Amino acid sequence: MRITLRLVLAIVTVVSVIVLAFTLLQVRQEKLRQTSDLERRTSLLAESLGETVEPLVGQGQSARLQRIVEKFGNRERLAGVAVYDMKGLPLAVTHTLAAHVATPPKRVIEAITADREMSDVITIGDKLMYVFVVPLRPEAQVAGALVLFHDASYIQHRLDQIWQHNFIRFLVQALLISLTTLFVVQLTLVRPLARMTEWIKRLRKGEVNDSSSLPSKDLLNPLAAEVTQLAKSLSAAKAAAEDTRFGQAGNSLWAPTSLKEHLRITLQGRSIFVISNREPYIHVKRGKQVECVVPASGLVSALEPVLAACEGTWIAHGSGDADSLVVDDADRLRVPPADPKYILRRVWLTKAEEQGYYYGFANEGLWPLCHIAHTRPVFQADDWQYYRDVNDKFAQVALAELEGVEEPCVLIQDYHFALLPRLIKERRPDARVGLFWHIPWPNPESFGICPWQRELLHGMLGADLIGFHIQFHCNNFLETVDRVLESRIEWEHFAVRRGNSTTYVKPFPISIAFPDGTAAPGEGTVEPQGKDALLMQFGVRPTYLAVGVDRLDYTKGLLERLRGIERFLEKYPRFQGEFTFVELGAPSRTHIKQYQDLIAAIEAESDRINWRFQNGDWKPILLLKRHHTGQAIRLFYKAADACLVTSLHDGMNLVAKEFVAAREDEQGVLILSRFTGASRELRDALIVNPYDIEELADAIYAAVNMTKEEQTVRMRRMREVVRERNVYRWAADLMTELVQVRVEESQVSVT
Repeated sequence: MRITLRLVLAIVTVVSVIVLAFTLLQVRQEKLRQTSDLERRTSLLAESLGETVEPLVGQGQSARLQRIVEKFGNRERLAGVAVYDMKGLPLAVTHTLAAHVATPPKRVIEAITADREMSDVITIGDKLMYVFVVPLRPEAQVAGALVLFHDASYIQHRLDQIWQHNFIRFLVQALLISLTTLFVVQLTLVRPLARMTEWIKRLRKGEVNDSSSLPSKDLLNPLAAEVTQLAKSLSAAKAAAEDTRFGQAGNSLWAPTSLKEHLRITLQGRSIFVISNREPYIHVKRGKQVECVVPASGLVSALEPVLAACEGTWIAHGSGDADSLVVDDADRLRVPPADPKYILRRVWLTKAEEQGYYYGFANEGLWPLCHIAHTRPVFQADDWQYYRDVNDKFAQVALAELEGVEEPCVLIQDYHFALLPRLIKERRPDARVGLFWHIPWPNPESFGICPWQRELLHGMLGADLIGFHIQFHCNNFLETVDRVLESRIEWEHFAVRRGNSTTYVKPFPISIAFPDGTAAPGEGTVEPQGKDALLMQFGVRPTYLAVGVDRLDYTKGLLERLRGIERFLEKYPRFQGEFTFVELGAPSRTHIKQYQDLIAAIEAESDRINWRFQNGDWKPILLLKRHHTGQAIRLFYKAADACLVTSLHDGMNLVAKEFVAAREDEQGVLILSRFTGASRELRDALIVNPYDIEELADAIYAAVNMTKEEQTVRMRRMREVVRERNVYRWAADLMTELVQVRVEESQVSVT
């Protein structure tokens, strides 16, 4: 009985709040409408009256002016009219207002001085008045002002009526609805809840395994399905643990549960620490609220499942403007917010440090140096010093986190921390240190451009294991070390020996969490939409849709891609009016001038091509320059006939794999640059040289003309590759290799 009463009170309270909110909204809208109508009518009257009054100002026609204002002062809700000279002295005033406006309202002098129309709401006597002032210019110069006084009290009267009538009516209706709803809930949920409780007990005991054993189909079936799925997940976790415990068959698919169990056995209680520049969760201010944002990043997508599976610690730069508001005294917090699985330790950088280390040395120096995209790297001594200082700062934070942890595993991410492996290893020789380099590694001649190549290589070789995406980049790195440092390269083991230390260099092609049974929790599914529905808001209805998803970066070959599309439309004119390319471009590193110039060039090239080919509502290129949610991107993946990945140089490029994973219908064509790591795995894509505009145009033609049968064959094989070589396998291979490298070294030392 008490529960029912509480439910009634809760429903009444909620409904009352809703009614109050809607009434407030209606009152606000009515006030805006009435005020807008008053302003419109006053403006029209002032314009008409001004034409009559303006020639009389300064002419000594006070009597005539008085007759005019008296005539117009008798209109409905118009309380009166006044005319003032340049000094604010009244020339004519409606007699009913004469005693109140002998001294002009302050807006009159302000309007005359500023020479523009003004309005205000003031109280005259006991009435609320709307005042509208129009400067008078009989000879192109301000000579006075026409002022209209409207009685605005009727607006408040109208609002009071809404409160008196609508709120009571809505509240009564809402109460009736609430009582009816309560009756229905009582009637339809009490018995089903009892059945559901009994069914969950049987499910927990293993007596049932799906929702089909429920007595009847009712409102709780969705809950039953979710509980059933949870039971299946638990069963799958147990099965994965058994698979791992007995040695993981070579053809087993990796999942979060099997990864967690595998790492538990492999690490034998050792803790995992990940270090990266970018953090997996950013807290930003939205007005007075703090919002948690998940940044769009291939690195974050790849590492999140590892930390979630292993309950480790992620050390990263706290870049959000509200990051410091949510951490504890040790600058830590547990994430993800909805279901905490691991610790995020934030490191604070000054603006100067971020500019010099990140935007300067890392992204104006190392990024173009490692990507053969013909953009000149810039190296400055000040940026190099900031890079060293920030690496040292991260080392101090990492060492503090490692304190008291025996034989930890440290996985350092990317080109931002080339010096960090050595800094940690010198203080913690017992730590297993791995460095994964997410971008390409150039040939020795190209890397020799860097003035501090020896220092960078020395720092990197502090790691026990260095990982790249593909073997080609491993070979380039070993050749660079052989050329620059005094060391011994063991090509048969892909290892570098310097003194008593050994660093192994191996490929680990990164991937994604394939969205079937192995998808990361919470990703959910996205229902496909047709091209017309997806592009309706843009007014474009193509027969063929191609999509590109990129950061707006000079390594992505975006200008080459646009020129390839232009050549395609030139070479195959029948597709003009039928083919549209949509670029989902996320602005990136806009502090750097090269990126600002690139964005401007992309916009200019898109406009030029659209201007050349556009016809009616159709245009060939749709540039959506903003950050897009994962769900929005997947909608385009599912609707596209082709996905274009034309990077001039890329370590892997996860967009290619995301497109393949999204195509559950086994349709669509992937056009993929030969200069991406993904091209080594996705061999059923149409592989192109992005610099070859003719080849790119022909590849687009081949994609839109490919039969559905061939699309299915190609896509099915690529999906199998992405499914088998998912991010959990990448993490398992990388971490297993890191641990085994040290075990092998120990055995060699003992021997």
